Amino acid sequence: MDQEALLTFHGYAKFFLIFIVFVIFYSYAYSIYKRDKKGERDFEKYSNLVHDDNASNDPLENRKEEKENKEKEK
Repeated sequence: MDQEALLTFHGYAKFFLIFIVFVIFYSYAYSIYKRDKKGERDFEKYSNLVHDDNASNDPLENRKEEKENKEKEK
């Protein structure tokens, strides 16, 4: 392969890599938005955690209760 073909291949590879990262990022952002609107999870609590982080605070989620509720539903 000559240098021009390598540069062309490199350009296409970079474009598709950036496009794949773009699609993954926006699908993740959309899933966060959708879960927040459905009420499955309140991401506002997580953002407030940055400002109000203390060892004596209660946990944001009780994972044992959620796990038990999922097992009961099945």
